[in-house]
Amino acid sequence: MLDNDDTERAIQWRGVRSVWSALAMLAAIVVTIVWAATGGAFWPVWVWLGLAVPFMFRAALRSARSAPRRWRALAVQSALSGVVAVILIVVWALTGAGFWLFWPLFGLGVALAFHGLIVGMWSQLRPGPREQALEQRVDVLTRTRRGALDVQAAELRRIERDLHDGAQARLVALSMQIGRAEDRLEDRPELAELLRSARAEASAAIGELRDLARGIAPPVLADRGLVAAVDALGKRSALEVTVEAQVARRLPPVIESAAYFVVAESLTNAAKHARGARARVRLADRGGRLVIVVSDDGPGGAVPTGGGLTGLRRRVEALDGSLEVRSPAGAGTTIRAELPCE
Repeated sequence: MLDNDDTERAIQWRGVRSVWSALAMLAAIVVTIVWAATGGAFWPVWVWLGLAVPFMFRAALRSARSAPRRWRALAVQSALSGVVAVILIVVWALTGAGFWLFWPLFGLGVALAFHGLIVGMWSQLRPGPREQALEQRVDVLTRTRRGALDVQAAELRRIERDLHDGAQARLVALSMQIGRAEDRLEDRPELAELLRSARAEASAAIGELRDLARGIAPPVLADRGLVAAVDALGKRSALEVTVEAQVARRLPPVIESAAYFVVAESLTNAAKHARGARARVRLADRGGRLVIVVSDDGPGGAVPTGGGLTGLRRRVEALDGSLEVRSPAGAGTTIRAELPCE
């Protein structure tokens, strides 16, 4: 909708056009009367042509503005070229074919064809409104998914801290209290045995809770980064693990978490199916992508569609990464994952 200023401006321009039209008509009538009174060649036609040119250009531009946006520039050029061509033809006719009309018309046609070719090629390369809407939707979904994953990683770290500082600390305190009660009941072996069993169960619960917290979000990963966490994994593994890392910076938490679990699951599978084998973990930050390679010299034959590897693939693909498994029989297993880390 137009506001008051725009409406007033439109009315003013409409008045100006009306005055110009009236003056042009009056001028055409006056020169015609003068010619009729003086006689001679019909020279008023040149005045009529000059007065008509602005109206011709205005009508051409008005029709061009109604074209679709991507074709509007070509429509404007076509309209203006048509007006120029009409003027040239009229002048050529009035001068008795006094100049060669072909070449200016040919130049206008070539320029128009060249512009049309460029616009046509651009319209083919440039996505249409539907494709642009889909691209924008994909971009929004990618950003919101990445944000959701960041929130999830932060929430997992919070849960790990709560387990470590809350439930695990309380269980440790309870185990210590049970131990002190057990020492005081040495003269009552039956009760001491019950307390000993309770303390053993509390210790087991502490171990399970520690493993659970480590599985959710290992503290070393948040405190010291991916390289230190992977090195700790290698030292705890049942296999002989060599870790090679070329990562000189802290990566986004969600990327570090995904990479950590790729290494952890790969080493767990290797320890389960390739006992006694040696494993090698390589981490490299290359051009904005984190490359993780976990290989072993075991018997191979791993199934890429297995439950653990499928879960890893989904975790990696959720971050727009890729995961590849190569496990020929008798030639070991290699798991390679790439994660965007910018």
